[in-house]
Amino acid sequence: MRRGPARAGGRAGSGDAVTGNGGTRTLCDPDLLARLVLGAQRGDALAMDELLTILAPYVGRICGPVALQDGADAAQEALIAVFRSIRQLKEPAALFGWARAIAVREALKIAGQRRKQPTVPMEWEEPPAVADLHLASDIADALHRLAPEHRAVLMLRHVEGLSEQEVSALLEIPVGTVRSRLFRARRSFRSAWG
Repeated sequence: MRRGPARAGGRAGSGDAVTGNGGTRTLCDPDLLARLVLGAQRGDALAMDELLTILAPYVGRICGPVALQDGADAAQEALIAVFRSIRQLKEPAALFGWARAIAVREALKIAGQRRKQPTVPMEWEEPPAVADLHLASDIADALHRLAPEHRAVLMLRHVEGLSEQEVSALLEIPVGTVRSRLFRARRSFRSAWG
């Protein structure tokens, strides 16, 4: 099952596509991404709009597991940060890794701000199958019991497929801290799951 444009190492997947004015284009097309980034950096509103359209689902998949019910808010804040700081991106090929760093930072910030607030149940657009609903509820409950920092390392390591060193660089924490958080997160998740 595919999780988003990022693969291990943060590259766009070859099967991902976006439909734009010119038809379907693959997200892994480095020329397209470079043109969009450069256009957005020059102030081209259409290029920025298409770039944000490409990034929105990816950013949402990163923010959701970290910020839980506030994932949509975190994704919105991350996309605003991308919009405001697109000129700081030096290498268009690094777009997804750069956006991932922003998304994790915003998700952690929002999750930390709202940690003590009571949770609100999620509403579904389309009702899932009963078995899926039970599994999703169990996973959500187990994740909710983890600290945002632990959810972040689990998501980056196991969903995004980053190495411990890459997680360390992204979160700007020592590798030993990443390992410690992973150990605690896995233990807490197993405990909550059981």
